[in-house]
Amino acid sequence: MTHEELTRITGNGNGNCNNDDCSNVYRTARGTFIVQGDVSHAFRPPEGEGLVEIPESVLREAVRALGW
Repeated sequence: MTHEELTRITGNGNGNCNNDDCSNVYRTARGTFIVQGDVSHAFRPPEGEGLVEIPESVLREAVRALGW
């Protein structure tokens, strides 16, 4: 999957974001989500998985964007 295949649902100019360098939530064509954010080292996830930490405001924006 490429970046162009994702629908960006947060980080559209609200706050201190420049282009793609801030926390964002993307929706895939399959209806799943890709989360971009600062890497978290809270625990070691299973092989092939990762942890990202995003601010509450990004999740709230995603919920508003989806109309939930």
